[in-house]
Amino acid sequence: MEARPIKIFTSSNVPRLRYIADLILNDILGLSWEIVTDKRKVGKSPVINYSDDNITGSVKINPVPLLFETGIKDQGIEVTEWKSLPVFFRSTHDAEFPFDIFAASFYLVTRYEEYLEFSPDEHGRFRGSDSLAYRNGFLGIPVVDLWAKELAIALVRKYQSLAFKRNTYRYLVTADLDEPYAHAGKSLAGKIEDFIHDLAGKSHRSDSQHKGEKDPYDVFDYMLKSIETNGSDARFFFPAGNHSEFDKNPSWKSEEYRTLIAGIADKFPAGLHPSYQASFSLPSLKTEIDRLRKILGKEFTASRFHYLRISMPLSYRNLSSLGITEDFSMGFHDEPGFRAGIARPFMFYDVQEDRITSLKIFPFQLMDVTLTGYKKLTPDSARDTFSNLISQTRKVGGLFISIWHNTTLLDNEECRAWREVFEYMLKEQKA
Repeated sequence: MEARPIKIFTSSNVPRLRYIADLILNDILGLSWEIVTDKRKVGKSPVINYSDDNITGSVKINPVPLLFETGIKDQGIEVTEWKSLPVFFRSTHDAEFPFDIFAASFYLVTRYEEYLEFSPDEHGRFRGSDSLAYRNGFLGIPVVDLWAKELAIALVRKYQSLAFKRNTYRYLVTADLDEPYAHAGKSLAGKIEDFIHDLAGKSHRSDSQHKGEKDPYDVFDYMLKSIETNGSDARFFFPAGNHSEFDKNPSWKSEEYRTLIAGIADKFPAGLHPSYQASFSLPSLKTEIDRLRKILGKEFTASRFHYLRISMPLSYRNLSSLGITEDFSMGFHDEPGFRAGIARPFMFYDVQEDRITSLKIFPFQLMDVTLTGYKKLTPDSARDTFSNLISQTRKVGGLFISIWHNTTLLDNEECRAWREVFEYMLKEQKA
């Protein structure tokens, strides 16, 4: 006999509740569910009472107003602790579950705080160090997944016949090819600009390249061999924008660059790495999508923004409008951890328009540049960071995603220790 769906009794069947209920109950716990607003329709099913009413035998969660509101406003959050987990939106004393898991999860997963006013960094980004999770010490754990486990415990105490999904831990290596070549494939203007940066000490490119020598930034044989040897899935993101102060990629017309893209795309899925400007510009984004489609000779579905520049919700709306269905930008540039509080892919919810979109978000936990550039970690400390985040992701059966750049893995004295970190991560994530 098929198990009865969980009935969520509530005052109003609203889109915010439907979205987060499906994520927690269906995606994470593997339960079917249904919202009811009439007590007579509860029947003999397991019940989550998401209201101020009383229903005998239910798991009661007192709702805060968030999911029943429209628009965006400051929520006045206070983080406390329960079962060694951070929680907020605490329930009243008569609730079976001590906080509003639906509202708290919605707040984190939708990045609600990034719709509020904030002080952006010099690139217009929301800093990880300004996030609720970082300020309260829980950016390093996937709290939404952990909360869902506690909800499962509360449910099974009341309804012993419930069976939950077993989530399988997975891992994915991703690479952004911001600057695939130090010299090859670039216009004269681009080479002159790079030379000026070199004189200013802003680059670790080699001083020269003799004719016939391999470009020093071309370490893709090493990257591909390392990934394949360790049996990891991978995805590569290629820029196709114009050269600029913040974009150092070759021209999309360069035959050498096109050949590189085609060669890598034969082994692993390719996605677009939209330029600095394309993060906020729909025309630029469209142009770059069209260019990469021409290079690949086929459609592609994935994207990750250069500099991780996301304007919420504009950047994601633009991707959706142009047929991109997967985004891999969800992570902080300055801090490692779980930006959306969750260790698995989820559908993007547009809080301003209150609707579920067709864009799936793949959050990453760690980027090489965060460790080398922002945190200034030693390779040994970097290994510990990888190990901790892999462990947290494995614990909840999540998807561990890392970001790497070829310029971190050059074959020189400066980068050799980071190659060792890369190889350590490849082994650690599959152990």
